[in-house]
Amino acid sequence: MVSPAERLSSIASTMVPHLKDSTTLDPEDYPETPFKVTVVGSGNWGSTIAKVVAENTVERPLQFQRDVNMWVYEELIEGEKLTEIINTKHENVKYLPGIKLPANVVAVPDLVEACADADLIIFNIPHQFLPRILGQLKGKVNPKSRAISCLKGLEVTPDGCKLLSTYITEELGIYCGALSGANLAPEVAQCKWSETTVAYTIPHDFRGKGKDIDHQILRALFHRPYFHVRVISDVAGVSIAGALKNIVAMAAGFVEGLGWGDNAKAAVMRIGLTETIQFAQMFFQNCQPSTFTNESAGVADLITTCSGGRNVRVGKYMAQHQVSAQEAEAKLLNGQSCQGMHTCKEVFDFLSNMGKIDDFPLFDVTYRIIYENFPMEKLPEHLERVED
Repeated sequence: MVSPAERLSSIASTMVPHLKDSTTLDPEDYPETPFKVTVVGSGNWGSTIAKVVAENTVERPLQFQRDVNMWVYEELIEGEKLTEIINTKHENVKYLPGIKLPANVVAVPDLVEACADADLIIFNIPHQFLPRILGQLKGKVNPKSRAISCLKGLEVTPDGCKLLSTYITEELGIYCGALSGANLAPEVAQCKWSETTVAYTIPHDFRGKGKDIDHQILRALFHRPYFHVRVISDVAGVSIAGALKNIVAMAAGFVEGLGWGDNAKAAVMRIGLTETIQFAQMFFQNCQPSTFTNESAGVADLITTCSGGRNVRVGKYMAQHQVSAQEAEAKLLNGQSCQGMHTCKEVFDFLSNMGKIDDFPLFDVTYRIIYENFPMEKLPEHLERVED
């Protein structure tokens, strides 16, 4: 009998045949020393990404070191350390229950130790914790290492708005790309087929094939028969799409919770996509519009996030139970973060400071509903400005 994994592999080869070959290097391109990979973060998405890459490091020993360190914020689960549970039972019982992690995922409670020898650091934490994490790592990572940000958000300062990948590069002195796509963590963890986008511009100090991270290495690390990867160079477009979709998802949750139906939800998603592209073109001129329409990180991720992600769930619960976003987050997310709440405030503050908030009525009204108790029922009236 053909196994599910074999069937998926067959589908992958049929649908995207070039991906199968692109994960295999020519002998002369193999790294001089296999690359060491670390994942920073062990929530449901962090644990899922650790699972994905650990499956590949086992299968590609000439390209990657076998063990994948996963930094875990230590917690006690019924008196037992979470790291010990992960390392002995190979399951993150709090954030990804019911999913078996590969035995080569090594939970490490010390952040600096987890990252010390890494050639590639994959950041996968709520973005509001990033400054503290980077502060602990500053000056303590390999200066030749590279990074990928799976975070959803933007860094807003009095000086302006920057990508989280840029913030990581500035703080640690290592180049950082981004990963984002239509990827609900539980579905990826269950090996249900999906796509993602990895954005990585080859840095100016690239040391050459076999000595540094490039597109082919990234595809080999992340691509699975159930997790198809496209590697592009538009880091800004992928990052902005991944950040702003969470605001749109909260608004989609409002109209779903109010029982307004699919037409209303589609309208919110259309306006949200328009405002996302507008934001990107206004403040990050190097973005490619095609990223938002052609890549999993764009419209596909928006559709998925507005259909079943944690942000739409929080928005829906707010509407149904007339509670605050903070109450809904605490009720639904088991200690995890509703990124849309935080990104919404940061984007609102930034656009207000720039005098541009009136150009983004959906982002504006979503903020007002979350933080100023603006009536959800008046959302359509507020959005009429889109057509004015």
